Amino acid sequence: MPLKISVIIPAYNEEKLIATTLQSVWEAMEAFLRFGFESELVVCDNNSTDRTADLARAAGARVVFEPVNQIARARNAGAAGATGDWFIFIDADSQPNAELFADVAEEIRRGQTVAGGSTLRLGGRYPLASLATGAWNLLSRVQRWAAGSFIFCEAAVFREVGGFSEELYASEEIELFVRLKRLARRRGRRIAILHRNPVVTSARKLHLYTPWEHLRFLGGLVLRCGRPLRSREACLTWYDGRR
Repeated sequence: MPLKISVIIPAYNEEKLIATTLQSVWEAMEAFLRFGFESELVVCDNNSTDRTADLARAAGARVVFEPVNQIARARNAGAAGATGDWFIFIDADSQPNAELFADVAEEIRRGQTVAGGSTLRLGGRYPLASLATGAWNLLSRVQRWAAGSFIFCEAAVFREVGGFSEELYASEEIELFVRLKRLARRRGRRIAILHRNPVVTSARKLHLYTPWEHLRFLGGLVLRCGRPLRSREACLTWYDGRR
């Protein structure tokens, strides 16, 4: 049977962006046909109160539901409802292209990679934020940590390590990759951070939140040794509903 790729998108109140994201994903998924891969698109409606689920269905995605508003749970629920041999997780405000999906397919075909991610590019012109994104991209490639905007992982490996930690409300992707790196070392395989075709991700948080709100959160992480990551209330830029 042909290898199958499941593209999984967690979505909470994303009616403004979900249609554009899904269109870009469908177009990018055409790259898999060149490799003889099958594919499916799964959206996890994370208890939205808007038209996210209806728009996703209208765009041809299969929709699953997760009632607890937490991105780790939404990603895990999407994975539980997926049927592919490999998973690709994409945020609902991010847009991949066919070239990036082709890079993923090449990694899969080589058979040396268990999981990976992509570097990021912000949509729009934001000089300071782009510098921060560039710093993250360097850290990502050195540490082999994938940003939540774009993650790919062999489905059997994802299940073996237990998926995303539901104890965390943010940075769950970094904690996942700490575990994936250990597994990759044990098996003599690798983590790949792709960089030739960065995924484009929205800069909307720059408009929705003030610099003080971002600094207050980062300061709390440092002063409280990361404990705010375990609190939904502390991670307001993910969960307070601003869109």
